Amino acid sequence: MCRAESYGTTEDDSAQECKSGEDSSENNSESSSESESDNETDIRKSEANSQFRCEHVKTEHIQKEQVTPRKLSGGQFRLKLEAEGTYQCTVTGLIFDVTKAAVIKYSVLSWSKYADYVKKPWIVGGPIFDVSCDSASVLTSIQFPHSLSLNDHESDMTFKVLHIRSTGPAIEPSVDHSMTHVKWHVSSLSPVGPVIQTQEPVHYNGAVILYKVVNNHPSLSFRVYVATNNDSFIKDISNAVKHSDKKFIKIDKPPVCKKLQDGKRYRLISESEAEITPEEMEFVDGSLLKLKSYFEVYLEQPMEFTLSLIELESEEIVWKAKLRECDWILHDQNKNERKRNTISNRRRKSSNSLSDEEFYNKRPKKGRDISDGTKAKTTLTDQQLMTLAKKMGKDWKEIGIECLKLEMKDIQQIQAKEEEVNVHKFLMLEKWRKGEKSNGTAQNLYDSLKDHVSYEIIQILEGFL
Repeated sequence: MCRAESYGTTEDDSAQECKSGEDSSENNSESSSESESDNETDIRKSEANSQFRCEHVKTEHIQKEQVTPRKLSGGQFRLKLEAEGTYQCTVTGLIFDVTKAAVIKYSVLSWSKYADYVKKPWIVGGPIFDVSCDSASVLTSIQFPHSLSLNDHESDMTFKVLHIRSTGPAIEPSVDHSMTHVKWHVSSLSPVGPVIQTQEPVHYNGAVILYKVVNNHPSLSFRVYVATNNDSFIKDISNAVKHSDKKFIKIDKPPVCKKLQDGKRYRLISESEAEITPEEMEFVDGSLLKLKSYFEVYLEQPMEFTLSLIELESEEIVWKAKLRECDWILHDQNKNERKRNTISNRRRKSSNSLSDEEFYNKRPKKGRDISDGTKAKTTLTDQQLMTLAKKMGKDWKEIGIECLKLEMKDIQQIQAKEEEVNVHKFLMLEKWRKGEKSNGTAQNLYDSLKDHVSYEIIQILEGFL
């Protein structure tokens, strides 16, 4: 049982009054009465806050089994749970409550895609996920990790979730929250993420992420991102770097920093002389923004140096890291080693190329020669579409709309037919093939689905190429 701490009791006040003498007893009596009233109020508040925190401590310590998912293509994860229980994903922090054995698939999404649905006074509270389960009724609740650094004002916060239903977005109530998670009873499975509403300043668990520009110039150039510790935000940063015109490597430094406050200004400084642009930056949770802000750090000559992130008002250092030459030299050595191995492999292949070519020419040709891509250019057959349809999960309608560019009316027309669900999936793929005409090929379908479907479907499509 948790006990509330109280500060200043009425007995202490009485003792102080006795020491001050009896001449001002009436004034002291009035003062004591007021002080007693104030203290009782403070005690009640302290007890309420303590009780509030204790409830969340209980929630956090519910026994849960740690499970590591299998990673599928397109950043999707797959968990096969063998029995009823509470399970926590070791990669994403998601917590699932299931009533019996289940297979759950999920992936981290970008909040920027749903920015239009998060309107004031609501703000993003943590990463957004797309979750599916082979039996939706088995998955009773999900606990989403949040990125907030909670304090005594957490009781003033309203925690809910944004649920992107097939009928449209909806703000739905949560059933509980802890220092790390927001719990939601599953109503249906589609993109869901935590949102909050509060009148108090918002404090976040922060992360500082570093990338170094890779080029042949001896100078050093870095991007330093200051973010909430939110997988959706961090994934957006990774994608921005990946699609940049420049090449980058990630510098492995402890990313977690002390709490960041929305609206506060922060400055990045270097102990060695470096050009840092901008000099300072106002922190905002950029989860909903497509373009993420960052500091650019430039050093003319390569050297060891230390970076510190400082909150300007208090001058507190909230993050600090020392960067050494070995942090990026090792990467270059590994890259050169891979290059040498590649060259060595090519030489070995070259020495055997004649016999391999002779063997290939003597081989009997079975079926169509796909070396010129003829097979990849052939329109998919009904049999191939049915094979794919049988492997699609409950998110087939979302895939049809998002990846195959069908409209909701197309899906509704398909569902109106009294057929088994695999036939509905087949009819969706057939609708796509008709629309693509001569481009209804395995290659075209592969390009459309590769980042959104399971590894098993990707393997089948690759077999069709």
